[in-house]
Amino acid sequence: MRASLPASLLGFVALSTAQTWPFNIVGTWSTKSNKTLTGPGFYDPIKENLIEPERTGISYSFTGDGHYEEAYYRAISNPANPACPSGIMQWQHGGWVMNANGSLSLTPIAIDGRQLLSEPCKGGNSVYTRYNQTELFTRYEYLIDPYHNIPRLNLFRFDGSPLNPMYLVMSPPMMLPTTTLHPPSATATARSKNGKRGLDVEVPINWKSKLEGSEGAQVVRYVNAERLWWVGLAMTGVGGLLYVGPRRMGVTL
Repeated sequence: MRASLPASLLGFVALSTAQTWPFNIVGTWSTKSNKTLTGPGFYDPIKENLIEPERTGISYSFTGDGHYEEAYYRAISNPANPACPSGIMQWQHGGWVMNANGSLSLTPIAIDGRQLLSEPCKGGNSVYTRYNQTELFTRYEYLIDPYHNIPRLNLFRFDGSPLNPMYLVMSPPMMLPTTTLHPPSATATARSKNGKRGLDVEVPINWKSKLEGSEGAQVVRYVNAERLWWVGLAMTGVGGLLYVGPRRMGVTL
């Protein structure tokens, strides 16, 4: 169920003081697919399991006291072979503030972030690693979307380019615990059991982990290869229509 914010919080809040958290972006936001959301439905910290959503998308959650969480699930196009896209899932959480110039700084808990990269056409394995990326959004916009009539959040990256618009899904936000989920002592224990340095793990692309069920293993749910293939096929079809359609009408691009 979508939630709305009080009328007093509508519109962009221009704050001039550092270390502040504007309340009009508090909540869980997601791109229009509304299938990729932060919280336990995307990442299971106990099993260290990334859970594939039904559709690609981006989700951010913000609290009013400086905590955030993000979930990314994206298909990456392959210009050389459109039928062979890659898939990537990323999750991290940490602290955020609004700076004196109105920009937003997001600093993750470095040891907690996780990433799964799948490149089906490059071999038989996906790669599951730690993920740690500090982010700076030069500004943000909060508005009521004129088409959907619900709160919309526009975030602008460090270079000024916009993220896809996100829409308010719920407030208060749906998030995992905001404290460190994988303290160094627990990570060291798991590492000694696995006999590996770090968390770099190659996993079979048939989406069934050979590590699953073994003591201390990192259990991962994999990006669906068949779904990525259909995404690639769609990209190929759209490209063909854009190229052939105008020519059939006598238009030269």
